[in-house]
Amino acid sequence: MAGDGVLTQMIDPASDRAVYKQIADHLRDAIARARLHEGEQLPSETQLMAHYGVARMTIRNALRVLQDEGLTNTEHGRGVYVRARPPVRRLASDRFAQRHRKEGKAAFSAEAAQIGARPEVDMLTVIESRPPAEVADRLGLADDTEVVVRSRRYLLDGKPVETAVSYIPADLARETPIAELNPGPGGIYARLEEQGHTLARFTEDVTARMPTPEEAKLLSLRPGVPVFRLVRTAYDVGGRGVEVCDTVMAADAYQLSYELPAH
Repeated sequence: MAGDGVLTQMIDPASDRAVYKQIADHLRDAIARARLHEGEQLPSETQLMAHYGVARMTIRNALRVLQDEGLTNTEHGRGVYVRARPPVRRLASDRFAQRHRKEGKAAFSAEAAQIGARPEVDMLTVIESRPPAEVADRLGLADDTEVVVRSRRYLLDGKPVETAVSYIPADLARETPIAELNPGPGGIYARLEEQGHTLARFTEDVTARMPTPEEAKLLSLRPGVPVFRLVRTAYDVGGRGVEVCDTVMAADAYQLSYELPAH
């Protein structure tokens, strides 16, 4: 149950801000300042009604705001709890370093090792098809050129955190381990480099949006939790695009951290 120091603020009757939004602001602030910790129960509706002197519907509207923002979980018959938010710190300048592949680690495994988590990969499908127009443009391919499409879901300690779909030109992937469910140690980048396509650089475009119903199901997302969409293109030393990876990540599970050179 929430500690005694949580309910410290009162409604400002002179404010133009709706009462339920003021209450949501107070509870959000308590979460941000760690007066309410991850996994801790919020004060009950009855306690909040007594403290603020408002009707039950006002309290429920305030709690719905927090749930829609992905800050809380409601457990039927038990109460409302602060949502656990385990961030994975993605180090863009490091996670695709060649040394990880030489150690037999793909990028996701390297990230998991940094935070001491157990990585898992659910391979969903590996097929050959024509790419979406956006992918063909990024790879410099004609729209009717075949690619190998690898769809998968990633989990940390049993919790799904991202899905990814990789598109690799078929002339690089066909009849190689890249076209198999398990491409082997170091993942598909290690297999590409074994073919002589040493990776030179990556580009990434990141956007945020609400998930589709299918994405929410695959990632077990609570209502109100957005996703990052990260589209990465890998280029070899000759400047050829060798893979496009379209990744959807649960926004409450990731912190995107980039080191940018100043010269």
